Parts: sequence; C-alpha cells; structure tokens
Amino acid sequence: MVLGKSALREEMRMGRLRVEPFDDELLQPASIDMRLGEQFLIPHPSAGSFTRFGESIPYEEVRTQSYILPGNSFVLARTREVVELPDNLTAFVEGRSSIGRLGLFIQNAGWVDPGFRGSITLELYNGLPHPIELRAGWRVCQLVFVRMEGTSEGGYTGKYQGQIDTTGSRLHQDPDRMSADGK
Repeated sequence: MVLGKSALREEMRMGRLRVEPFDDELLQPASIDMRLGEQFLIPHPSAGSFTRFGESIPYEEVRTQSYILPGNSFVLARTREVVELPDNLTAFVEGRSSIGRLGLFIQNAGWVDPGFRGSITLELYNGLPHPIELRAGWRVCQLVFVRMEGTSEGGYTGKYQGQIDTTGSRLHQDPDRMSADGK
C-alpha cells in the first residue's frame, strides 16, 4: 500500500521514518520530494578503455551549487536529504515529471530497501544534445513509500548502507562478480 500524506506525516512524527533536513513543502499527496545536493561524481574510465562490470572505475568529484551537465552525458549526484526507513517500509525513487519533460532523466535503480539509512545517490542523464544546468536545492525526484506485508527481517545491510556523499558503483565488491576474463 502506498502511503499518503497523512500516513507519511504520522511515520515521521513517530520517528519511524526520518527525512533530514525536512521542509513541509516537500510533502506531496503520495510522496516526499527530494532536493539535489551539491556533490557530483563524473565517471572517468581509463583513456582508450571501456567500463567492465566488476571493475572499479575512477570518478572526478565536483562540489558546487551549479553544475553544467553536457548534452547526452551522465553524472552521479545525491539528494540533499538523508533518509532512514524502518523495517516495514520501502521506497521507489521517481523523477519529477516537470524535470523529465526538460530532458533530464533521474534514476537510482529505482528502489530504496527497508532499513536503508543515508542519502540517495542519483544517476542523472541529459537526453538532450545541449547542456542542462543542475542547481543544488532543486526538487528533482520524489520518494514513494510502500508499506510491506510483514518485515524485511533485519533490513538493508548492503554496501551502500550509511552513505552520505554521492557514491560511485561498488559492483566490484559483489562476492559473485566474474573476473575480467569471464571466469
């Protein structure tokens, strides 16, 4: 069941759901808007190379109030807000329609596990041929919360738990990853 405004208020009032810093204008009829933070990570694979699953790649970090995302380009960013979900709530990350209509696609793999604590790392893609200015503090996405039947029996304990800064891929830390030679 998707939580509406009154249920979201109650979860926050009771301290089960935390969103900090919180501003009441972020609360929507069935979601909570999230604002863009001031830290961006630009992936930089080695020159002449390509990205391989399971291998770490370097990122250039930029901290700024205004970042120009070139056309047809990708960058990682974070939400200004830090969230903490209880063991019986999960959340979907959805881009705001008004932002998508400008050509900016916002994702985070679309899912926040129950028990997660931290800021949300966002994958931003400019689908336009020209640059888009990204400004810290803009409401760029929303979290839609769903109450689970039962609990998750312990909540999220994965490699992104507690992230505060924008976090690059940690796929290379997966225990089931294949080696570079495919074995």
